[in-house]
Amino acid sequence: MVGSNIFRARFFSLYLPLGIYALFLLFPFYWMLIVSVKPTNDLFDMKFNPFWIQHFTLENYLYLFQSTDFPEWLKNTLIVSVVSTALSLVCATFIGYALARLRFPGSNFLGVGIFLAYLVPPTLLFLPLAQVIAFFDLYNTYWALILTYPTQLIPFSSWLLMGYFRTIPKEIEESAMADGCTRLQILVRIVLPLSVPGLLSAGIFCFTLCWNEFLYALIFMSSGPMKTIPVGTVSDLIKADTLFWGSLMASAVLGSFPIAFIYSFFVKYYVSGLTAGAVKG
Repeated sequence: MVGSNIFRARFFSLYLPLGIYALFLLFPFYWMLIVSVKPTNDLFDMKFNPFWIQHFTLENYLYLFQSTDFPEWLKNTLIVSVVSTALSLVCATFIGYALARLRFPGSNFLGVGIFLAYLVPPTLLFLPLAQVIAFFDLYNTYWALILTYPTQLIPFSSWLLMGYFRTIPKEIEESAMADGCTRLQILVRIVLPLSVPGLLSAGIFCFTLCWNEFLYALIFMSSGPMKTIPVGTVSDLIKADTLFWGSLMASAVLGSFPIAFIYSFFVKYYVSGLTAGAVKG
């Protein structure tokens, strides 16, 4: 009797609210999926149940791969996201470690300044960045985004990794230095292996931001086959007041899959990396 009362209390106070919240979060993805596999006629016929599938079709996905440059958009987005993430992680690792372990005049001020740089809205930066991209003639090249995305990625990643590096005991590094290791050897052989959760959380953050970014991609790389998925979806699947809803949802599903896959497998490391960096330093 007592056990049933405890279960009933936990059900109404914990499981039921969490279930409702999960349904609320997952419903947009469910809606995208069912719309992407419906024929166009079914989308505008009110006699069909909008929350269920009467006639299954893959024509919307075939349209993406046969009638648009979606494979090129996917390749462009993947290249830009991977290279920008790697570049940002390398820079953020050195910056975060230097601010966490080295003491020099202005180090505390520099740490706060780097974090404040992340708070600068991208809409204030794209005009000067556009002038830089035009000066070096990088429009419609991968480098236009690879060199501009780190302006938003490096500040936050450096701050996150700085907090995570401070969770590593200094005694380990001091012992390595006593054995003759240099700072670089300590960073590569000791600190980085111990900082995998922090590196993964920073990498996931960087990759997600690059994958979903729209403004810079629209301005710097929006001609011909050089578009990314967000830009190509909006520019090629929305014609004036005509929206290709099935293909739009198919593009959204395919564009969301890599991010959902990454979070499904690495969410534990992502959360631990963020929380460790938040409570230390």
